[in-house]
Amino acid sequence: MTKKLNGKEFDFFMLYDQFITESVRGKRLQPNGKKVSAGTVANYAYSLKLIKKFCGEKKFVLRIRPAQKLSLREKEREKNYWKKFYRQFTDYLYRECGHYDNYVGQTTKNIKVFFNYLNKEKSLGVGEYHKLFYVRKEEIGIFPLLPEELNFLIYNESFNASLSARMQEVKDFFVFGCTVALRVSDLFSLNKQNVRIINGQYFLSVRSIKTNTPTLIKLPSYAVEILCRYSKQRNRLLPFFNKTNLNKYIKKLLELAGFTQQVSKTREKRGEPIELKKDSGSIKVYRFCDVASTHTMRRTAITTMLSLGMPEQVVRKISGHSAHGKEFYRYVLWAQTYQDQETEKMFDKLATKQLAIAAY
Repeated sequence: MTKKLNGKEFDFFMLYDQFITESVRGKRLQPNGKKVSAGTVANYAYSLKLIKKFCGEKKFVLRIRPAQKLSLREKEREKNYWKKFYRQFTDYLYRECGHYDNYVGQTTKNIKVFFNYLNKEKSLGVGEYHKLFYVRKEEIGIFPLLPEELNFLIYNESFNASLSARMQEVKDFFVFGCTVALRVSDLFSLNKQNVRIINGQYFLSVRSIKTNTPTLIKLPSYAVEILCRYSKQRNRLLPFFNKTNLNKYIKKLLELAGFTQQVSKTREKRGEPIELKKDSGSIKVYRFCDVASTHTMRRTAITTMLSLGMPEQVVRKISGHSAHGKEFYRYVLWAQTYQDQETEKMFDKLATKQLAIAAY
């Protein structure tokens, strides 16, 4: 039973705690009937932490009033109250917390989901004021490796020999991730049961932790060699890394490989692009190795498949993207740029092919 304060107001934080608890226990489900994932619940909890921090620092008193019992004047006052909250809270996230559109948008989306829960699942009739909240999104550069760069990491023996034992493990993990297009959470959980051998061919069979989507991909010989190098491990397929350390190792690996070309890194605040500069070290501009992370592996795998001619529907099946997903379309556009460059090279070569006509 939901309690009211003074018979007129609901405790926002008590209701939000209930929202999280019911999501964890499976009492509140996704629209498709599936249980809310642990990652999504963690996002709900962190949004609540931000709201509490904002209210504490800005002395903003947060409460919810049942809208059906309000007069027209009170409803207008309530609408202005939530518009004020949204404006001040997002200002706080942008200016004082330094967040960008995607993060602010996700936090706003979580609040809207919470209000929909109060109206639709708890039948509290708290109004539609949350529809005034705007969920911003931004497209962040994907920065995958070019096929030529991935080829270097896979096949250049002198580079591999120059690496320390630990960095060779980093390279193996990174190259494998750049091959199979799995999310890093799935890479970390790979074990010997994920490998299937059919007629002497190795396949990786995985069900995504995030989406529960099954994936089966044939492994090339170099990926099989990587797995063989770690076959003596008890059950794990790949070397183990802490995710934070792995991000640092990947940046170092690509720096050692010479992938230090300057790149432009931009983010958006309220739809306005802002070019970022490094705030530490002697180099103030971003290099490719500086923007690399665990996400680079999956992005490289998808764009490599597309760039080298694999049909889109096959790549989507491997990557687990939906047929009309906007995120996947970004990979298609990036791959098209590479294909255009290769096409131009071909036509340049064609321009040099002159027919030698014998003189009579």
